[in-house]
Amino acid sequence: MLMTLVLFIVVMGFSLGTRKSLSWPENFVRDTTGFVQSLFYKPAGAIAGFFEDVGNLKDMAEENERLKIVVAQYARDKANYNLIEADNKRYESLWNLTQAQRNKYDYEYHYAQVVSITTEPGNSTLVIDLGSRDGVKPNMSVISEKGLVGIVSQVSKFTSTVKLVTMMDSSDPNSQPPIAATAEGKVDKTFGMVERYDQASNRLIMTRINANDPIAKGDQIISSGIGGVYPRGLIIGTVESVKTSDYGLTRTAIINPAAKYEDWKQLLVVFTPEEGQE
Repeated sequence: MLMTLVLFIVVMGFSLGTRKSLSWPENFVRDTTGFVQSLFYKPAGAIAGFFEDVGNLKDMAEENERLKIVVAQYARDKANYNLIEADNKRYESLWNLTQAQRNKYDYEYHYAQVVSITTEPGNSTLVIDLGSRDGVKPNMSVISEKGLVGIVSQVSKFTSTVKLVTMMDSSDPNSQPPIAATAEGKVDKTFGMVERYDQASNRLIMTRINANDPIAKGDQIISSGIGGVYPRGLIIGTVESVKTSDYGLTRTAIINPAAKYEDWKQLLVVFTPEEGQE
């Protein structure tokens, strides 16, 4: 026992001493232990990694769902923002127009939402959500922020039908009345009648213009107020060309309409001071 204890102390001292390499028994024990551990550690690590990956996939799927919801909400909010921004721009344009018209002609304007639009050949009309209860009457003018759209043809208590300028045809007795018109800046010198809308060219035709009339290409055409149907100063369009009749007695102007016939949402009904007082 004494010899064994001495040998053990010698071996332990040898093991604890500073050495550059392990002895062969230590190498044998370490390699054997490492090999046995590897047999259990690698499969256990693989199994643990598998379950960890499954957990990560579940987390990724949940995060992906959350991201999809966020993207959908962003798309919805962006669409709503674009709609609100477009509405604000339209309202701003309408407001600027009404302020300018009020300062110049003392008209009142009632906002109207477009309920429906009919663009069938020979029946270009729209319906607005203002009626007799709002003071709307037949032959009142309806405009957009760009210019004249048409006149009220029928009125019920809650809605009104607007006949578009595209229905204008002097040869049709059921068409809306022609527009007595003049040119902005040439009110005392220019006069004519906007009597027809050419479906082929999408242009208004202004006739009965005196041969000496100074009307020219680029002039802005407005209603003159003569005749009592269309209030004075409503924008109709811009002169695209002017031609003289065969006999040289009158001239005809081709007008590019200011109000493009589009998918309107809001329009304005024009109330003159007399109509506003009734």
